[in-house]
Amino acid sequence: MITADRPGSPASRTLGGVTNRSVDFPLTPTRRAAGLLAGLALGVAVLAGCSSEGASTDCGLDACTVTFDRGVDASATILGVEAKLVGAEGDRVTVEVAGEQLTLTTGQQATEVAGFSVTLESVTDQEVKIRVAGNSGS
Repeated sequence: MITADRPGSPASRTLGGVTNRSVDFPLTPTRRAAGLLAGLALGVAVLAGCSSEGASTDCGLDACTVTFDRGVDASATILGVEAKLVGAEGDRVTVEVAGEQLTLTTGQQATEVAGFSVTLESVTDQEVKIRVAGNSGS
């Protein structure tokens, strides 16, 4: 019978030398890929950069929602292009995206311009909200 009192018995041995060592885990391909994708996503967000005047933006990797304040000279630079509110009357809005003027109505299908899809999401007395998305080729 083995007891814990006997020196050299399995029960009296410790793992002090093993558990006190630092262990360096090599990066697995999955961990490397996850880190790379996180870095790329951050880089794309920084490069896409959004700036605005009289507008607010909410951007993802391939689309931005721009909310223009009405009654001011409102514009925003999103996804590498400039979007401006030209005018709004009722549910019809004129915007300029990538140098081209578009007239949009609420509920209308997306209008294609310079490789982007532009949709009018909403119009109120206070603001105009459009969505600008990069075309995925589908």
